[in-house]
Amino acid sequence: MTTRWLTPEEQRAWRAYIAASYLLEDALDRQLQQEAGMPHLYYTILSALSETPQRTLRMTDLAQALKITRSRLTYAVTRLEKDGLVRREDCQMDKRGSLAVLTDEGMAVLERAAPGHVEMVRTALFEHLTEEQVGQLEEIFTGVAAALQGDGGKAASDDLPWRRRSSSQQCS
Repeated sequence: MTTRWLTPEEQRAWRAYIAASYLLEDALDRQLQQEAGMPHLYYTILSALSETPQRTLRMTDLAQALKITRSRLTYAVTRLEKDGLVRREDCQMDKRGSLAVLTDEGMAVLERAAPGHVEMVRTALFEHLTEEQVGQLEEIFTGVAAALQGDGGKAASDDLPWRRRSSSQQCS
């Protein structure tokens, strides 16, 4: 099999993407740590729960929405539970599953953190793009995500993060 090396243009685009994505994630994480005392992942969990009916989501669905492993989500939710920001409840429809519920305290923390986070996203990303580039960015990454998830008629991979399990993890 012959290696299909990246063209010089593809290599520059790839390296620019890697640099920008690492720098953006670091900036968001630092801002949230400084202003809200939480990492970006925890903010993302609170935000996702705030956008659902009754601020409740099944753990497996939350892992899928966030594109993370169930074990990583379980660890983060356990920490958020200790802080009183999220609670877990048994799933009435499926006794093997559990639900993550955003508490009133978690909602208050999210509401305090959101303005600074949104300003950082705007400053770090969107202020550097034209309206046309914002549309292109959405189109590009929607297409990449769909391809990686197997959307559009292709079989979805069983190795997607939210489908992975550690050997010791129970169904959630």
